[in-house]
Amino acid sequence: MEYELLGWPPDGPKLRLDYKRFSYAGKFVMTNTGKAVARADDTIVAAVAFNEDRTDAGTLWLRYVTVDRERRGEGIGPALLSHVRDRAVERGYDRLRIAVNNPFAYEALYRTGFAYTGEQTGIAELLLEYPTPTIEDARARYQAGLEQFRERDLSDDEERFLESRADSDPPTLERTE
Repeated sequence: MEYELLGWPPDGPKLRLDYKRFSYAGKFVMTNTGKAVARADDTIVAAVAFNEDRTDAGTLWLRYVTVDRERRGEGIGPALLSHVRDRAVERGYDRLRIAVNNPFAYEALYRTGFAYTGEQTGIAELLLEYPTPTIEDARARYQAGLEQFRERDLSDDEERFLESRADSDPPTLERTE
């Protein structure tokens, strides 16, 4: 797997993804966001778009993360996010933030060193941040985020996933590079 940062905001490249294979495909044609991709055999299998916070130049927002529907669950998303995280820190960003709307993304972000801030957006997404916000009880904060998802209308897969994480510690940071 190869990971490549294609450009930084506001001069990011246009990226055309097949909407049948990737969620949020239309969001990647915008050129005001930075982009990074994961490739397998020269084929894009995951992408992430990101931009600076409008009021804090030290904060980078990860906006859209997508993995080819046929490749989900292989750890490609967390590995790509780790790549972007490391490049952003090297570039001088103090903080990275992302809002997630499902428990699978929540878990993937935890595996890359992000943690739930205890905040939600106006559209019921949970806000996660890197570096990990100072939290007295990391396990309780992780479970609080999972609890937010448990209160929603979920798919059977999401319900099974949440059940498997009941009373567990947060996942450990995965080293991918």
